[in-house]
Amino acid sequence: MSEVTLYLGDCLEVMRGMPDKSVDAIITDPPYGIGLSYASYDDTEKNWYQLMEGFIPEARRVASVAIFPSCAINRLKWIYENFAPDWLISWHKGSPGHASKIGFNDWEALLVYGRRSGVYMHDHFSIPNQEKMGKYGHPCPKPVAWAKWLISRATLEGDTILDPFMGSGTTGVACIQTGRNFIGIEIDPTYYAIAERRIREAQQQPTLWEAHR
Repeated sequence: MSEVTLYLGDCLEVMRGMPDKSVDAIITDPPYGIGLSYASYDDTEKNWYQLMEGFIPEARRVASVAIFPSCAINRLKWIYENFAPDWLISWHKGSPGHASKIGFNDWEALLVYGRRSGVYMHDHFSIPNQEKMGKYGHPCPKPVAWAKWLISRATLEGDTILDPFMGSGTTGVACIQTGRNFIGIEIDPTYYAIAERRIREAQQQPTLWEAHR
């Protein structure tokens, strides 16, 4: 059974207390800096830059591999100038229906730092993003299939995954369903309670991973 540890608090403060390379992977979905209505975070672009300046060095320090969205294509220049990733993954998600700069945005860049030893993975995948804003009480939930694809291809069974921006607990649910251990950090008490409930419910459900052991 997967081991689960949850923290209610600031992810940077918690991560600073973690030893180097103490988790196998970080799979997470930080705030996008595009004005989403989070309960206790001001989702401005300025705050995103400040958050990334603290988060990326800590992510590279504590995890063998870290994967998370670049959040905006026009920020890739800043990312490469300051925290150049080792690779990019293209997530083909389908258009959410609103226009971007030149038309419709059907894919998203995921930043990859480091690598889990012994693991090889492809750099593109297609998972429809059909989660509606506000589902699970969170403004921007990712599909569980999104997290399961990344976890199952970037890590090994029994590995420990950290999600510093736990939100509604999607990565935690995916870890339960794929036989990985999970550490989640969430600063907002409301989202923390939602994630705790979803992960607890996932632990109570039989999984294909358990059935084949």
